Amino acid sequence: MSECRHFTRRQWLAGSALTSGAISLGRAEPPAPAPRAPAAPVSIAKCPSYDQDLVAVLSTMFDQVGGVAGLVRGKTVTIKLNLTGSPRTRFPGHLPGATHWVHPGVVGACCHLLGKAGARRIRLVESCGGRVAPLEDYLLDAGWDPKALSSSAPLVEFENTANLGTGKRYSRLKVSTRPYIYPGFDLNHTYGDTDVFVSLSKLKNHEECGITLTLKNSFGITPNSIYGDSAGVDEPNEAPRAGRESVLHLGRRQPPKSAPQEVDFQSDRYEGHRLPRILVDLAGARPIDLAIIDGITSSVGGEGPWVPGSKPVTPGVLVLGKNPVSTDAVAAAVMGYDPRAQRGQGAFHVYKEKGQKAADGRQWADNVMLLAEAVGIGSADLDRIEVRGLSIREALYDFEARWRGQART
Repeated sequence: MSECRHFTRRQWLAGSALTSGAISLGRAEPPAPAPRAPAAPVSIAKCPSYDQDLVAVLSTMFDQVGGVAGLVRGKTVTIKLNLTGSPRTRFPGHLPGATHWVHPGVVGACCHLLGKAGARRIRLVESCGGRVAPLEDYLLDAGWDPKALSSSAPLVEFENTANLGTGKRYSRLKVSTRPYIYPGFDLNHTYGDTDVFVSLSKLKNHEECGITLTLKNSFGITPNSIYGDSAGVDEPNEAPRAGRESVLHLGRRQPPKSAPQEVDFQSDRYEGHRLPRILVDLAGARPIDLAIIDGITSSVGGEGPWVPGSKPVTPGVLVLGKNPVSTDAVAAAVMGYDPRAQRGQGAFHVYKEKGQKAADGRQWADNVMLLAEAVGIGSADLDRIEVRGLSIREALYDFEARWRGQART
């Protein structure tokens, strides 16, 4: 059966990827951005494979956005990896890092460069689903070499942030922007005990949100012990065994009473409305200082092999910047999407088989970049963002065409 015949999240999207809210490399015509939302330069680099000199490529990109020494020298730097799904769940013939996870080569190169720039300590973190084993074990299961990562900088630590971990208490981080869903979050200590927070995400589609980049990567900072379906009613469950569907995706239950509760218990429970707003709240609670997006290899049609119709692709790009919204806007444009598309348009026209529907009977997602822009986190207006290195046109990789089988992958 042809891949474009699979019934998946974009099956009802008609026309080419450059219509119906997808990017046109001319001027977009969405609502004006918030005047106070900052913009920052974004670097794009072509990188056909992980066999390239990733240290050299990323070093140039860091220089193009103003360098990182002033940001990390003498500091604790926490890098949130994108390791969604089980390490054993794979596209046939591919390790996770070659498709829907960030690649260990990119992780090691980033650690090396941040260590060289003077970082005192580097922490690699991720909430590993319902598992409370050490992060190193999780990486080993996926074919990574944690010892090699440990030697990439003077001091590299690992932490599975799905529960309390090595900390004695959770860090309560208040949302510094206008909150949409939560006024604050209780998180693993690593997110509070850090000077610099780096998001190392993947350039991918997402079944519920349309795309998953820097802002979506912050979903994984929420501990399953508090925001997981098996969390306690009053206190965290330090042995969580479930994902975060009921609490965060659907709002069918609240986190434990010990954690901050929602600002409005009557708010819309539809995940296309709810998830993007929670992501913005997370970015307001734990600001992202450096955004790095691995698009050398990726997946279209969904965030991992469990999404029907998703498949591996090779965009061959890296995207990097110091503002998460501006970085995501450029990355979305590289994927062929309009970063200012409205609800249900372009990347935000979603389809989830047997998925929840909104009150209007449709499936859609709100644009997380515009929601973040509206509260002043960053600008998603390409006219205000200086792109350095490769241009968007030179880096363009049409995700919609690849998903529908209308372009060579």
